[in-house]
Amino acid sequence: MDVSLPLILSIETAAGCGSVALTRGGVSNGRLIAEAAVHAETSHSRQLLGSVEWVMQAVGISWSDLDAIAVSIGPGSFTGLRIGLAAAKGIVFAAGKPLVCVPTLDAVALSCPLVDGPLWCVMDARKQEVYAACYGPKGQISPAEAVRPELLAEKIAPPAVIAGPGLAEYQHIFSRIAGLRFIPPALSSPSAAKIGFLAADKLERGERSDPAAAAPLYVRASEAEVNLKKNQPDSAAGRQS
Repeated sequence: MDVSLPLILSIETAAGCGSVALTRGGVSNGRLIAEAAVHAETSHSRQLLGSVEWVMQAVGISWSDLDAIAVSIGPGSFTGLRIGLAAAKGIVFAAGKPLVCVPTLDAVALSCPLVDGPLWCVMDARKQEVYAACYGPKGQISPAEAVRPELLAEKIAPPAVIAGPGLAEYQHIFSRIAGLRFIPPALSSPSAAKIGFLAADKLERGERSDPAAAAPLYVRASEAEVNLKKNQPDSAAGRQS
């Protein structure tokens, strides 16, 4: 193994199954060293630091050996993203290592490297919506959005491929599209290892995130933000009266 390649500790908590991984190298030359994944029946916060400790101890890696800390930045579970980013920032400040933020749907797309047409990556956004983005051979070609699956289906035309954990809930809707090809959720879900490989490539290009400014990519407003906006007109009206 080429020790000159970046050694990355990565965290993925955007989806239901959170994971932590140690990887060396990027997409084309990377190797998975250790990974721990646990379905979040309990909160990510109760599992995450224990998983970090386990992967580090399992292969005898110390903080000084790491080249960077990577984290899945979203879209995904609001709570999961906050927990993952907070943990990554804490490690970054404690260990003095760079932070690299990676969009979660990029990790879904990485699961499907040989797709030669439009690739739609979807994750369950709840509230009867999915997070979705379209990728081509040279990368993302449409921004991530939160959309009802029925409306997304109207945008998709063969020869397209659809992948990601969002299919577990909504495949019955997308299966109505004649000629659409599917990659099962079990084979196309985000993982910390994929986040690590993508982060190594970003690090090699000099792309780092400012830990103080890094924030989750929510795509849509949180409940708190929605409620705040609902209350603002009433407050303004009260001030005018």
